[in-house]
Amino acid sequence: MKRFLILCMAVSLVAGAFAADETSAKPTKAEDRLKAGAEVLDEIQSAPDQGIPEEVLGSAECVAVVPSMLKGGFIVGARYGRGVASCRTPKGWSAPAFFTVKGGSFGLQIGGQAVDLVMLIMNQDGMKNLLSSQFKLGADASVAAGPVGRHAAADTDWKLKAQVLSYSRARGLFAGLELSGAVVGQDKDSTREFYGRMVPFSTSLTGTIDAPQNAYPYLNTLAKWAKSAAASK
Repeated sequence: MKRFLILCMAVSLVAGAFAADETSAKPTKAEDRLKAGAEVLDEIQSAPDQGIPEEVLGSAECVAVVPSMLKGGFIVGARYGRGVASCRTPKGWSAPAFFTVKGGSFGLQIGGQAVDLVMLIMNQDGMKNLLSSQFKLGADASVAAGPVGRHAAADTDWKLKAQVLSYSRARGLFAGLELSGAVVGQDKDSTREFYGRMVPFSTSLTGTIDAPQNAYPYLNTLAKWAKSAAASK
């Protein structure tokens, strides 16, 4: 009987060790979001003449993506989402910052569907708002629907019109999106999950810290499309 109990305990310990290994190897929700954000960028920019214009993407200071509920399970309805952002630095694209988007009028304009959201921070004023870790689109930062297509029309004033250009994709349709009233703030839970501690936007997005290796599914994809856009301007 004693030997049987010892054997059962040994089997339990071995099973627990395997379970712990599987748990540690499983990607976190933050890592899943980085991967989903990369897929959104790839799919949007790979669509002929239906992506973000090269002139626009090549000029963006920061790029933020909110994968949809259908892609990554991070949007509840159409008025709340979790996303990831990165900004240009002298060393390349910054370590990722995790954020939430809450409220706003976009839910009405997209009919309550879950969508992919893309936001481009176009200038230093917009970046200053982003680095504050919380701001309201349309109030603290001007926002406008971004132009769509391989190239932006010559007569558009997208460079001057808004600090943030926004886009949506639902059921394969990609278009500029009005996003006034939405509040963008730091996703503290995802930040702690990914970095193991709190990392302010002003630390991650300015290049103060290096990007962890598991951030590169998103950063490499972003760098690929930004480089292609810059070369085509």
